[in-house]
Amino acid sequence: MAFTNGNGKERRMMSDINIVPLVDVMLVLLIIFMVTAPMLTQGVDVNLPQANAKALRSDEERLVITVDMNSRIFVGKQPVEFNRLSSALQAIVARRTDRQVYFRADRAVPYGFVVKVIAEVRNAGVEKLGMVTEPLER
Repeated sequence: MAFTNGNGKERRMMSDINIVPLVDVMLVLLIIFMVTAPMLTQGVDVNLPQANAKALRSDEERLVITVDMNSRIFVGKQPVEFNRLSSALQAIVARRTDRQVYFRADRAVPYGFVVKVIAEVRNAGVEKLGMVTEPLER
């Protein structure tokens, strides 16, 4: 089908792609992923102490050592016994380029046990040890 303008000359048909449905579908998918992504992260439940500090950047996957309220130790999500912590960390740190580790401990864990775990981490060759806390409630 051709169109004519006022001069009697024929014009070609214009064909455009309607992208509105595509944008609608993409926005729906974006919302679905935004809602479901937080549900996919799992970890060890720890009641962290609160502190006034800047938030960490999450550029890459960090090695996190966690001590839960029952004084169980986790490297990442794997449980590790206290007497095997140093050797396990030495093996992990030897394969990594950065020797930075983050430490999370439940506020109900005795301070002495936390210090023992930190000493084992330092003896394993960890150069930087970051403490993970919750922000202060205002």
